[in-house]
Amino acid sequence: MPKTPLILAFDTSAAHCAAALLSGDQIIASIQEPMNKGQGERLLGLCAEVLTSADVAYSDLTAIGVGVGPGNFTGIRIAVSAARGLALGLGVPAIGVSHLQALAYGHDGVVISSIDARQDKLFVQVFGTMDDREPVMCGLDDLPAVPSRADPICVGHQADLIAALCNGTALPPRSPVAEATAHIARARLGMQNPRPAPLYLRPADAAPARDKPPTILA
Repeated sequence: MPKTPLILAFDTSAAHCAAALLSGDQIIASIQEPMNKGQGERLLGLCAEVLTSADVAYSDLTAIGVGVGPGNFTGIRIAVSAARGLALGLGVPAIGVSHLQALAYGHDGVVISSIDARQDKLFVQVFGTMDDREPVMCGLDDLPAVPSRADPICVGHQADLIAALCNGTALPPRSPVAEATAHIARARLGMQNPRPAPLYLRPADAAPARDKPPTILA
């Protein structure tokens, strides 16, 4: 009989360290810890705890699902690097899933997902329309347009305000981020998935100095 897909998924794109294990269509282990920093030191240990709690080894995995952002630059790089390394070592695919997609998972119809981008900005993506919508960074005053009478479901940061502006309904996510990431990765098994890469929608807050470097004298 075909092997039941077993997917480890994790996300560190925001102030958390989250991991979940999906067997077939069922989440069999899941942990999410609030965390502003230190995800790099915690992530693999958290993954090991998730696997151990389900009596599963890394060698049993069918695929790795990973959150690729948008969100915290450092957190995204940590998760993507870990996913690539694990996938290479295990010989399994790594499948990248955006945090915006994870927020929308399980909701039907038109869905507006939003994440806090700081500095009075949001990362926003509209799902469920006739045309594919790319994620954008915007404010409440320049949200992406949605079809009239769409009655969108709004999930994520400031969902209630977005719902009021778009004649929608604010609802919570259906699943924690790592669990939703695992389900989405499961649906993409067997497809041509590009190697996970960070999804950045804004330039880094820190940039190299623009000053001319000093002349080095021999």
